[in-house]
Amino acid sequence: MEGIRVPEHVAIILDGNGRWAKSKGMPRSYGHIQGARNVEVICRAAHDMGIRYLTVYAFSTENWSRPEEEVKQLMGLLDNYLKNCLKTAKKNNMAVRVIGDISRLDEGLRNKINELTEVTKDYTGLNFTVALNYGAQDEMLRAMNHIIEDMLSGEIEKQKVTKELFESYLDTSGIPAPDLMIRTSGEQRLSNFLLWQLAYSEFYFTDTAWPAFDENELKKAVVEYSSRNRRYGAI
Repeated sequence: MEGIRVPEHVAIILDGNGRWAKSKGMPRSYGHIQGARNVEVICRAAHDMGIRYLTVYAFSTENWSRPEEEVKQLMGLLDNYLKNCLKTAKKNNMAVRVIGDISRLDEGLRNKINELTEVTKDYTGLNFTVALNYGAQDEMLRAMNHIIEDMLSGEIEKQKVTKELFESYLDTSGIPAPDLMIRTSGEQRLSNFLLWQLAYSEFYFTDTAWPAFDENELKKAVVEYSSRNRRYGAI
């Protein structure tokens, strides 16, 4: 994208699967299936544009409150996606990381996540992060509790907690903060996503539902990002 300032890290809240399906007279599950397929499309587009890090919000801590049958379908879809993701990652040299509290997921899913992370950790293409059973408030509470535990056990010295120390305990440790956050399907809120990491990010909201968010929609967001004057707190 000549002449366009491409963000290093893009984070996306994948929203609108159910509404998109309903608009087509289809069940919500159809929207989730198409949304999962679209992840690979956008991963490829992001890499081709020169984006180095892509993080997607796939399943939040609040999503457990959805109808039991829908949650069951989402878990089944996740299981299938993880199988395919391993093949896709190998083919595209893509490093995959999962953030969030995966302890609530069943053992089979946890094993697939661990395998995917281990196999792809040294790949040098797109750095792709999936937020599963993730909530920013939960992430920060877990980080603070781990800091307290490590101080009490002597793993780290009792000292003033710095920004750098706190960030090293977050799920995203080692990943640069997003330059651009995109939310699809018209909602304009963060929904407990990367609250710490998005402190200085640019936000882009689109009415396009996630299953319909294609390469051209991603380009629109990047062009809009490039047009903004990022001054990082300057008055």
